[in-house]
Amino acid sequence: MTTQPALLSQLAIVLVRPKYAGNIGATARIAWNMGISRLIIVGDELPEREAMAQMATHKAAHLIDNLKLHTTLEEALSPYSIIVGTTARRGRQRIIEKSPREIVEAVLPQLSNNKAALIFGPEDSGLTNEDLKHCHFLSAIPTADFSSLNLAQAVAIHCYEFYYGLVHLQKDIMPAPRLASSFELESMYSYLEESLTRIEFMGEKSRIYWMNNIRHFFAQTTLSSKDTNIIRRVCKKFLLNFKPQDTKDESDL
Repeated sequence: MTTQPALLSQLAIVLVRPKYAGNIGATARIAWNMGISRLIIVGDELPEREAMAQMATHKAAHLIDNLKLHTTLEEALSPYSIIVGTTARRGRQRIIEKSPREIVEAVLPQLSNNKAALIFGPEDSGLTNEDLKHCHFLSAIPTADFSSLNLAQAVAIHCYEFYYGLVHLQKDIMPAPRLASSFELESMYSYLEESLTRIEFMGEKSRIYWMNNIRHFFAQTTLSSKDTNIIRRVCKKFLLNFKPQDTKDESDL
């Protein structure tokens, strides 16, 4: 059986465009308290170390020293096969939200063979629909009324649920196979989008609508590297051989 520290090492906390150094430090402190050691920032630059380390305290200062900075979310998520977005907002184009505890129950069986990322948006606005398109799950913390929580509070609740789940549920879960990484999925989506545009299945105005639905469809499945490679190769072959005159009017079908 995979040990608890080994499973937690598969989990990363990703802060997207955080505004306050103190929240980065507080996140490091919380993550380390719950056995999570991987912290990633998406943004143009990091705040001063001391401003972050003050809230992290000396116990978690090494997480600040080992922070990974990426300029884009897509780049930050490329090694991860399971991506959980956190949100307090609802929208028609969003995946149905689960509670943090439900997220843990869904993700834990997959951690032994897959890396997972929990992503949190800016303090004032949260994750955008563009950010959330990468996600396989959405997590919303149930509250009595007012749904806005401090960034560090939201991180703390999710980290605790994973720690608690590993302590109490690990013996009851069966490991899942390795899934496709975000890099592999994004490559597949890129080929699908190009192919569907080439046959005029979707235009510029409908592209976002259709690609969101396609992403939601595949998010309900568990695609392996082999699965994404098959779809990518089919699309690539199609694009190499497609001729505009092959397109038929619906009246001809």
